[in-house]
Amino acid sequence: MRKIIALLTIITLFVSCKEEVVNKPERLIEKDVMVDIMYDLSILEAIRNQNPASLDTFKINSRDYIFKKYKIDSVQFAKSNVYYASDYNEYKSMFEQINKRLQANTKSVDSLIKLKKKKKIIKKGEKQAVISRDTTKLN
Repeated sequence: MRKIIALLTIITLFVSCKEEVVNKPERLIEKDVMVDIMYDLSILEAIRNQNPASLDTFKINSRDYIFKKYKIDSVQFAKSNVYYASDYNEYKSMFEQINKRLQANTKSVDSLIKLKKKKKIIKKGEKQAVISRDTTKLN
């Protein structure tokens, strides 16, 4: 009987000792939506780093744009981000999802660029062919 009580006491202590590092915020952004937000932010930051004038030309503030798009505010985003970051494994899986989406989009963009280059080469070849068949010149 003492062994059972001791075992139950130890199990109760282990279960009760697990406390959350960060409390769940009142208006927590759902995990899937948070992944979408972080993905969009990474895309906008990449655009800003590659071509800073592009977003400045249209006077786009990436954070304000995201907040309007997802109908959230900065406090809600910050609290949700801290909450998800407090669980390392969950946060890591979120970034892995974002990375997979970025890689998939990179492949599709690369294939579109290659296709566009092929079209330019074909058009350039057609123009040269048209010029070489000029029938208005006398030989």
